[in-house]
Amino acid sequence: MSERTATTAAGDTPAPTRARLLSYGVGSVGTGIFSTVPGLLLLYYMTDTLAVPAGAAGLVVTLPKAWDAIFNPYVGAASDREAVRTGRRSRLLLVGAVLLPVTFAAMFLSPATGSGAVVWISVAFVLAASTFAIFQVPYVALPTEMSPNPVVRTRIMSWRIISLTVGILVAGGLAPAVVSLGGKGRAGYALMGLVVGAVLLVVLTVAARGTRWVVSRPGPEQLSLPAAFRAARGNRAFFALLAAFVLQAAGTAVMLAAAPYVATYRLDDYGLTSVLFVCLVAPSAVAVPLWSKAAHRFGRLRCLLFATLGYAVGSVALLPVSAAGNVPGTLALCALLGVCYAALQLLPLSLLPDTVVADTDRTGHTQSGAFTGLWTAGETAGLALGPGAYAVGLAATGFVSSTFDHPVAQTALARTGLLLGFSLVPAALLLASLPALFAYGRRRKESCR
Repeated sequence: MSERTATTAAGDTPAPTRARLLSYGVGSVGTGIFSTVPGLLLLYYMTDTLAVPAGAAGLVVTLPKAWDAIFNPYVGAASDREAVRTGRRSRLLLVGAVLLPVTFAAMFLSPATGSGAVVWISVAFVLAASTFAIFQVPYVALPTEMSPNPVVRTRIMSWRIISLTVGILVAGGLAPAVVSLGGKGRAGYALMGLVVGAVLLVVLTVAARGTRWVVSRPGPEQLSLPAAFRAARGNRAFFALLAAFVLQAAGTAVMLAAAPYVATYRLDDYGLTSVLFVCLVAPSAVAVPLWSKAAHRFGRLRCLLFATLGYAVGSVALLPVSAAGNVPGTLALCALLGVCYAALQLLPLSLLPDTVVADTDRTGHTQSGAFTGLWTAGETAGLALGPGAYAVGLAATGFVSSTFDHPVAQTALARTGLLLGFSLVPAALLLASLPALFAYGRRRKESCR
């Protein structure tokens, strides 16, 4: 059957063939890059290149993201309005694809240090987060509309998560390497911002143009934003899943923010930042299809619970190994964590469309944009809370900021504090997500009765 004639059981939406899945999935290369690079490098860029105090740097990486909690739901409502009017979500996708690369590069082009850098990066980060939302919110809404079949939606998510893994690998491996290639310091970060911005422009534009085949049907009539929120409020399974996902995103984001500090101050080599990151993420590329098969056999929720516990245990094990400066042991543990990380990315996103479909049965409205607006707002909040909490920990343990040309030796307490954010703090956040996952399981069973 050709792509031109293939259709789903739902009728007028073409089937998600391999070529179409690839065109959709490549967008996650871009979302993975944007979700990773600021969390990995922005805090370190401010404290160790622009001499921004750790406390102020923590506010910079946290407060702009708080804007997303307000802005993203409005983007979701706008996406649903476009879908009602045109039957597509393509326009917002293309706007975000064009604007995000510019605002991303601006974050790493600060002409000032200290307080001037705080102002510049805060404004640039707010703009970047906003343009990211314009792309991400309709993008996350598409799988629900690609197929009515949960098995097919899990397949769609597998393509997306593999692409996301590629994006995260590009971000974690390429970005620090380009910084080093550019001479480190401000020149290195400026070069990195421009190079990564160019990559974002290509992959996001391909996804925006390559998903115009998806037919969007948000419901028999458009709900206003307040009405959509009132309808969403009754979807308790969605909010339980969202709570777990936010906590897990915060846990992985804390570890991400800690990586360059641990590489520099515990393993004595900033260049290991890329290696740590690749060891953490590369196994995901292999593990995603394995988790997909396991989820089909044992159940998605059960596999997610197992992966959550595994990630928490592995994080705790990092404390004594990294404290001893054991590079091979640290890298090996990061690789094991990467296997669990694949499930933390794949399985919540494969469960999300189920909550939207179940809500359609309850309310008669498929408000995919409204739900994904709430989801991406929660995701960005978690990704911001991680570096923000880590910065607070740095400040509390006496970490001293510096410029690249004038580095500062850190106290034993500061060196211990930066290591805790790489080990025990992520473990605590992952364990804290377990009650929400159990609540999701109960709510899902109730909705099936």
